[in-house]
Amino acid sequence: MPTRYIFFLALFFSLWLSPLRCQSQMAYVADSDVVGTVVHYAVKPKQTLYDVARQFDVGIVELLAANPGVDPWTPKVDTDLTVPAAHILPSGIRQGIVINLSALRLYYFFDAQTVMTFPIGIGMQGWSTPTGTTMISKKRKNPSWAPPDSIRHENPELPEVVPPGPDNPLGDYAMNLGWPGYLLHGTNRPYGIGRRSSHGCIRLYPEDIALLFDIVKEGTPVTIINMPYMLGWRDGKLLLEVMTTPQQADQIAEYKQPELADIPDVYNAVLQAAGGQAKINWSIVKDAVMWRTGIPVIVATK
Repeated sequence: MPTRYIFFLALFFSLWLSPLRCQSQMAYVADSDVVGTVVHYAVKPKQTLYDVARQFDVGIVELLAANPGVDPWTPKVDTDLTVPAAHILPSGIRQGIVINLSALRLYYFFDAQTVMTFPIGIGMQGWSTPTGTTMISKKRKNPSWAPPDSIRHENPELPEVVPPGPDNPLGDYAMNLGWPGYLLHGTNRPYGIGRRSSHGCIRLYPEDIALLFDIVKEGTPVTIINMPYMLGWRDGKLLLEVMTTPQQADQIAEYKQPELADIPDVYNAVLQAAGGQAKINWSIVKDAVMWRTGIPVIVATK
């Protein structure tokens, strides 16, 4: 049996046995740069947007950006939410783990055509997550956490070592990166996923890190980029996905109206990607850049 099919069977049973089995996004993308689809969802009684975000495996900032004006804690029952569960894959290298800080999202490429994607929490202001290339150097289940001096300076009451358990901010799984002090890990505060919420490490929902931990091997390459917009083709259509700036992401996470910001070089990038055989809708391009919902939109058609 081909390796890809064994991989998908293992993923299928892992997701089926999970209480949130339908939410992780995985796809076989032979001739497409886009994974997932945008869906609509009616809010159920007593649900918050944080509940919906975790249910559909999206981050809170991207869900709030796609649904401006909706109360995150007490949304009206039956409110029709746009769930931004479609994502353009990063261009360039598609191997191992690729993390786009602007998108607040991790992509795991089993191979060049098989991908999974998860929302993440990254470094907050003053505690940036670095970009560059590294690898998974070590995997730890039920990890202990030794707070570094920089964090203990913020909170001197922290113990020297936090043992495994519900009070451990690493959750049940941690994967060390080749850069000292930086990890991919779970969390005991899932509401921080999909926003700038960490001291530089990369957090995932508990169910996502459990799945990733099982399938990622030590030595897997990790590439961290910071691309504010991405372009990709699907079915003869060119799509553009524009992410919030760090400042906008923080404003949205605080339930404030984000300040608008332009990206001048995106227009030339669209022109180059479209080539001479695709008709571009510049009005849609401008709206995508200005409003930055994070939802891929069709900007040109062959």
